[in-house]
Amino acid sequence: MKAPGFWTNPPRRPGWQAHLLAPLGALYARITQRRMAQPGWHADVPVICVGNLNAGGTGKTPVVIALAQMLAAQEVSAHVVSRGYGGTETGPLRVDERRHNAAQVGDEPLLVAAFTPVWVSRDRATGVRAAQAAGADLVILDDGMQNPSVAKTRTIVIVDAQTGFGNGRCLPAGPLREPVATGLQRCDLVLVIGPAAQRQRFMADWTAALSGIPVLGATLTPLETGMAWRGLRALAFAGIGRPQKFFDTLAALGVDLVRTKALDDHQPLSAALLSRLEREAATLGAQLVTTEKDAVRLPRAMRARVLTLPVRLILDDPDALLRILDLPGQAQAR
Repeated sequence: MKAPGFWTNPPRRPGWQAHLLAPLGALYARITQRRMAQPGWHADVPVICVGNLNAGGTGKTPVVIALAQMLAAQEVSAHVVSRGYGGTETGPLRVDERRHNAAQVGDEPLLVAAFTPVWVSRDRATGVRAAQAAGADLVILDDGMQNPSVAKTRTIVIVDAQTGFGNGRCLPAGPLREPVATGLQRCDLVLVIGPAAQRQRFMADWTAALSGIPVLGATLTPLETGMAWRGLRALAFAGIGRPQKFFDTLAALGVDLVRTKALDDHQPLSAALLSRLEREAATLGAQLVTTEKDAVRLPRAMRARVLTLPVRLILDDPDALLRILDLPGQAQAR
């Protein structure tokens, strides 16, 4: 589902639609608050929650990958626990990228499994128990911000600098799963992803709400692979939270985008859709290009025919992130 345009309005001017839907947004917020009041199970290892207040993508997956790699450099074995959105497996199941596919475990777990152990589990507490039993020193809980089943040692809220918290209203009046003030009470760190100018605008809009909370910045940067992108004639497709970000990145690399196709987030890549994209690319004399997350949903036989643009999270101050988290081991889960 495409997000309504009024969701992106500034918080000072949410729009008449948001005002009209405000009672439903307030009801959604109360339901979330009631659910989050339930006590969570305390693991024997630290649990870092990487989540967001917005519905849809904000860049959690690159953060999870970067955090796992940083911890590995500290000789900390971090396992990721994910719900496995879009997959059929209920778990707990350790993801094997050679044996499983996105239809079974979801695209994000399959992508992250190339970097660190990943467990798919609809019941997050059961997944954390499995990771702990398998020798995890620490668990990264992917997208568990509004899930009360596991107590978190630290919680990182991820924000896309361009969209921010939108109009500041809860679903369906706005893009939020819970009010900003409520969610940030359970937050230890806000990580804002995007160019510096966008981050500054976000901070200006939400200065009061962010008071007293550590805020760090980061950017998503294309990984240098030796690929000559400039001048490439391409048909680009993406089924991520904000496909336009991917298209803008390609354009900034000098790619000649003759056609773009924005898909729904996690949209299955059916044989009919892929056949249509291949025919159109051939007609246009263009190369098919997609994201890493979409690439893991491609049939294996087709992956060699589609170029992938990998991106990685670049933190402004990686040491500050580790200092704020103060892990592993010292903090008691709450």
